[in-house]
Amino acid sequence: MLDWFHKLMPKEERFFELFAGHSEKVAAGAKALRHMLNGGEAVPRHFQEVMDREQEADDITREVLMAVRRTFITPFDRGAIRNLITSMDNSIDQMQKTAKGIILFEQRSFTPQMKETADLIVKCAGLVQEAMPLLRSISPHANRLSDIAAEVSQLEGRADELHDTGLKELYQKHLNSDPLAFFVGNEVYDHLEKVVDRFDDVANEIHGIVIEHV
Repeated sequence: MLDWFHKLMPKEERFFELFAGHSEKVAAGAKALRHMLNGGEAVPRHFQEVMDREQEADDITREVLMAVRRTFITPFDRGAIRNLITSMDNSIDQMQKTAKGIILFEQRSFTPQMKETADLIVKCAGLVQEAMPLLRSISPHANRLSDIAAEVSQLEGRADELHDTGLKELYQKHLNSDPLAFFVGNEVYDHLEKVVDRFDDVANEIHGIVIEHV
């Protein structure tokens, strides 16, 4: 009965600024993580940046969740807003876990598959960053938003392939010589793959929003 009233009420536009700001932190964190995988001294040099960007992203996430509770009219469904910002935050949380694991195991060299997976993470973050401003006007940007979601899913599939081939090579290399190296490498692969998985979750949330509003 009150649908007409809701349509006339001004919607809180600050959500889009917060989404964009969060995506910037995610993209910066992804680049810092990729720099870590250059190995050597790049690992400790870029570790703190991943930590800092994750903390800044957490702050924005809290602000979004508080705004959802305070705002009378939201630009789209409250549950969709919560799910989107939470999935975005999960992606950079997983980057933080990856960076911490690398530091914990004192890893300073990385396989080509690990580096390529990190490249995919940067691409996923860039796609999410592109998507956020488009959510202001979903209908005219529905095709591009859907394409972005599909591209992220394709990257996730490539990350799965890199995980499998990289892990097999690692196993064959260290099977009889250095089981600990295999264990550490497996942990790094697992963390990196999970980052891309979290981006796939973001893509699914974006796709769901598009379906709901077009």
